[in-house]
Amino acid sequence: MDDDDELPPLYTRRAAWFHLLTAPADYVDEAAELVRIIREAGSGPLATLLELGAGGGNMASHYKRDVAATLVDLSPSMLALSRTINPECEHLVGDMRTLRLGRSFDAVLVHDAVMYMTSAEALRAVMRTALAHLRPGGVAVFAPDCTRETFTPGTAHGGDDDGERGLRYLEWTFDPDPDDSTYTVDFALLLRDGDEVVCEHERHTYGLFARGEWLDMLEETGFKAQVRETELGPLFVAVRPRG
Repeated sequence: MDDDDELPPLYTRRAAWFHLLTAPADYVDEAAELVRIIREAGSGPLATLLELGAGGGNMASHYKRDVAATLVDLSPSMLALSRTINPECEHLVGDMRTLRLGRSFDAVLVHDAVMYMTSAEALRAVMRTALAHLRPGGVAVFAPDCTRETFTPGTAHGGDDDGERGLRYLEWTFDPDPDDSTYTVDFALLLRDGDEVVCEHERHTYGLFARGEWLDMLEETGFKAQVRETELGPLFVAVRPRG
């Protein structure tokens, strides 16, 4: 996010509910596709991967079979949740815009947490972090939910149950100002614990940039970049050049 002090409750006091909002099991195919793309785009081994904005560890719960994973997130609560399903992975609290670990990886993944970069300055900072942690020939993959070209307003719903607890959500996506670089997602959450159900609302603001803006920023950062349109949405695949 553009302000560390404004993490949504979903990632702090409600973090323990996150896997009922989006289940780790739903990420099997996407994780496999990301690993395939990284192997195809890079040169050299794929043994280590740094994920920025790893959240509850949903994606890592699958790709960790192929690589040694280091998972970074701004929220200690989300990392605590990730540890419940990824105890073998390294977990570090950090800001994807400023993180500097002083070591390099074969790959860097920035999944949909990149949507919280609502300004070009913030997005460039994340790209610089990715480049700083890649070995030459390594690959960074950025997986935004959408670009300006693919954005569509709409609604979605879902949720899951786990014993005495359950969650259902309604997600409403809209763009109140098409001339700026953001759009809005409102979540209505029904949280059930035993027989008690509470209803809560959250508003999230996401960044929205054109495909060309993404590619220009990646090239300016020092990557050789391309965009791949997939069934899962646009993927920006960026290689750190050798030499």
